[in-house]
Amino acid sequence: MSGDRIVVVGSLNFDLVVEVERLPSPGETVLGHRHFGNPGGKGANQAVAAARLGGDVAMVGCVGTDESGEQLLAALRADGVATDHVRRRADVATGLAVISVDAAGENAIVVSSGANGTVSPADVARAAGVVDDAAVCLLQLEIPDAPVVAAARRCGGLVVLDPAPARTLPAGLLADVDVLIPNEHELAELAGGKPSREVDTVAAQARQLGFGGTTIVTLGAAGAVVLRDGASTHVGAPKVDVVDTTAAGDAFRGAFADAMTRGADIVEAVRRACAAGAFAATRSGAQAALPTPADISNVLGPGEGRGGGLDC
Repeated sequence: MSGDRIVVVGSLNFDLVVEVERLPSPGETVLGHRHFGNPGGKGANQAVAAARLGGDVAMVGCVGTDESGEQLLAALRADGVATDHVRRRADVATGLAVISVDAAGENAIVVSSGANGTVSPADVARAAGVVDDAAVCLLQLEIPDAPVVAAARRCGGLVVLDPAPARTLPAGLLADVDVLIPNEHELAELAGGKPSREVDTVAAQARQLGFGGTTIVTLGAAGAVVLRDGASTHVGAPKVDVVDTTAAGDAFRGAFADAMTRGADIVEAVRRACAAGAFAATRSGAQAALPTPADISNVLGPGEGRGGGLDC
């Protein structure tokens, strides 16, 4: 067992991506001009993001015994993610995400949970060997609440929660979370306000949560805001030409986890995470867009990524 291992308890989805000129309005049909499939899911994306940067990563989750499940497991293994604790079920299909991406790189996503909806506290208990002693435990909300709560409670390291998709958090969960990383929409859902990328507004909303740990709010082109001990710090993001923002947030969270296992302080970890998200936004797809250490260095460049830009 590595002393700096990252464990991700979360979702694995097969992504079906359709490129469109613009996203449809309710009831409207638009024509796409290209479509492709690739591995995805917030949990799997974050695991690959950390592993591609050199992290020692294990995945806990569930897929079906179908071809999509095989492809997802093969993709994780290709990037060095341990899959011993990804359970396979013959009675349910692997999770599916249908993603529309417009000409500006913005997306709309519909997720069918499939096997992700069957992840349970028993899966977390079976993975106790990696969960209990992990240096960082990355959690998201594309699986049921119960295993998220169980993993947060078990992990003895840094517990990081990505509260997406946004919903009311289980009672008591935040007591076991050290770092909360919502985007501006998820923060507004949790705080009961309107989404904003104004730094002062974001900091005020984060304070309303009454969360005792560190809150990091990702703001796309505006970078990220770090709130800890009542004080806020704004971290800018590098400017890039956006192609597809699908996995930018997952790149951010995976890179943050990796940086924390390497002894970075919070602000430095967020700076590198913004660079990872920026790079991911310049490529199509999810896991195919995730950066290597060289990619992050290239994005940061001589200015160290302290200007404005995309994408966190």
